[in-house]
Amino acid sequence: MSSRYFTMRVIESIFAVWGVITAIFFFVRLSGDPALLMLPIGASDQELNAFRHAMGLDQPIYVQYIKYIGNILTGNFGESYLHGKDALVVVLERMPATVELAVTAILLGTIIGTITGLIAARKQGSIFEFIAMVTALIGQATPVFWLGIMFILFFSVELGWLPSGGRGTIVHLILPAVTLATFCSASIARLFRSSMLEILKEDYIRTAWSKGLPPRVVVFGHAARNALIPVITMLGLLTGTLLGGSVVTETIFSWPGVGRLIVQGITKNDFPVVQAGVTVIAVTFVGVNLLVDILYSVLDPRIRLK
Repeated sequence: MSSRYFTMRVIESIFAVWGVITAIFFFVRLSGDPALLMLPIGASDQELNAFRHAMGLDQPIYVQYIKYIGNILTGNFGESYLHGKDALVVVLERMPATVELAVTAILLGTIIGTITGLIAARKQGSIFEFIAMVTALIGQATPVFWLGIMFILFFSVELGWLPSGGRGTIVHLILPAVTLATFCSASIARLFRSSMLEILKEDYIRTAWSKGLPPRVVVFGHAARNALIPVITMLGLLTGTLLGGSVVTETIFSWPGVGRLIVQGITKNDFPVVQAGVTVIAVTFVGVNLLVDILYSVLDPRIRLK
């Protein structure tokens, strides 16, 4: 991997994060006067003015923005109104739960999706391919919130096999992880199958077959490696999204992750937590996709910036 390729990707990532935190700054202020949103209804003008002065909201917008960027660079997002401590600390305390759920879902989805897509490509035109692709299409089209509710009704309410929410033992992880893995595996299976079918038609694959190479060498050593490139792109997007917090799934299953924390922060007007949470999500998402760009050059050295 060339140093120029890596440097340009890092610069792009920095600008992406800067864009997100800038958008947060202006969106919070466009939503209304923070003093009116954060203080109780009926607060006096004196209390409102005192709050604006304490928060620096009575200063010019460009001064507020410069201080905002400076605070973020030092990790200072302010104190959470709901939790009574540093907002970034509150968010980071929830990250282990989100990472646990995201990594489990991605691993399950990747294993199931790649195996299904690979077999479907190798058995093109068979009944297995038809069933696998129809099932994947249904899994990809099914809303996550509906699937999660159905899992709770069936496995928790009707059968009583699994808890309906919360975090504790590995049993609590099963339903939310499977809910997310269903969509992930369906997306990966369809993409990997299409990519494999395209690669298997390439001239170098036909040459490999004509040389009498074993099927496992041709399929795994030649075809699958190149077919994984678009799959890695999707994995980067999925992983970044899930590590950032799957808001719907965490809310449905009462999973104490970052996504659920941000929802609570929005409903309770806890803006320091919302700003810290969205910033952590942005950094995580961009970081994962930077790693994906680096993996591109490892899998295919032809991928370079011109």
